[in-house]
Amino acid sequence: MVELRETLRIVGQTMRDAQDDWWVIASAAAALHGVEQPEAGDVDVLASDRDVAAVLERLGVTPTPPSAHPLFRSRVLGQWSDAPLMIEFMSGFEYRSEDGWHPMTPKTRSEIVVEGVSVFVPSPTELAAILTAIGRPKDLIRARRLLRR
Repeated sequence: MVELRETLRIVGQTMRDAQDDWWVIASAAAALHGVEQPEAGDVDVLASDRDVAAVLERLGVTPTPPSAHPLFRSRVLGQWSDAPLMIEFMSGFEYRSEDGWHPMTPKTRSEIVVEGVSVFVPSPTELAAILTAIGRPKDLIRARRLLRR
C-alpha cells in the first residue's frame, strides 16, 4: 500500500495543472474507495487528449503503439515507470462489449486526498459499472466489492 500511496501522490502532483477533468480508474480507484484487494500493480489515469499529451511531453514519455487488446483500447497511452508503480496515462479509453466498442468517460468525479495531494476517481457506483463493463474476472470481483461497501 505504501507504493500505491506514493504513486498516487505523484499522479496528483503530475496532473495538478490539467486543464480538463481526469480520473484514476480501475484497481487503484477501487483501493481509494476502500476495497480490499491485492495491491494494485499499476495506476491508470484517464484524461483528455490535450492533458495526456502535455503530461507525456513533460515526462519525456513516447506514447505506446495502439494495442490489439480484445477488451479495451485507448486513443493515446503512455506508460511512465519512474514512480514506485507503473503509471498509465490514457485518453480516448474504450471498452468492448457484445455490441461493439464504447467510449468511457466517467460522469462523476470524487476528490480523495492522498499524502496531501488531490486525486479524482469516479463514484463507487460508477466505478463498479465501469469495471463490470470491462468484464475481466478481477474487475467483476472489484465491482461486487464496491457495491457491498
